[in-house]
Amino acid sequence: MSYGDPNNPYGAPQGQQPQQQPGYGYPQNQGQAPGYGYPQAPPVSPYGGPAAPTTMPGSVGAARVMMWVIVGLQVLGVAIFAFSAVALNAAKDDESLKDNTAFQDLVGDSTGVIWGYVVFGLAWLVFAAVLATKFKNGGNGARVTILVFAIITAVLGIYPFVIVGLVHTVLAILVAVFVGNANGKAWFNRPRY
Repeated sequence: MSYGDPNNPYGAPQGQQPQQQPGYGYPQNQGQAPGYGYPQAPPVSPYGGPAAPTTMPGSVGAARVMMWVIVGLQVLGVAIFAFSAVALNAAKDDESLKDNTAFQDLVGDSTGVIWGYVVFGLAWLVFAAVLATKFKNGGNGARVTILVFAIITAVLGIYPFVIVGLVHTVLAILVAVFVGNANGKAWFNRPRY
């Protein structure tokens, strides 16, 4: 290496200012207050790792809204099933249809099943409403219960109630995804003081 070589490890020749090359030395203040060249560290929880969220993430809030939509749809479904059962009971007592034994057998078996759907729908509706209220203060147990509820709701939306259950299925899958992702886990596992 010669003395005038820019790659000379012993410095620049006398009389010349050394040129600072990018990437060497202290970081330059780019748009920051003088003396504060390093960015602020992210907040850390007392247990180590990143701090827990203080506000509900958007995906978890969307899952809560979807749970309330499922509750509303279940109210409509229970009302329709109850109305159908009452209408079938009224048709069963109709004098003009009393001689039709095939109709009487069908109605007799159907009303019990439909009233069973009404009772199951009411229980599922109450369970969904309770879980929808647990989004604000619930812990990891509430998260797991919401996941199981959403998965079972998606399956029930596919099998017995194919056409009307399609909306339930889509909403339940979205609830399971939003509660089961990293944002949902962080929200439901946050420390409560």
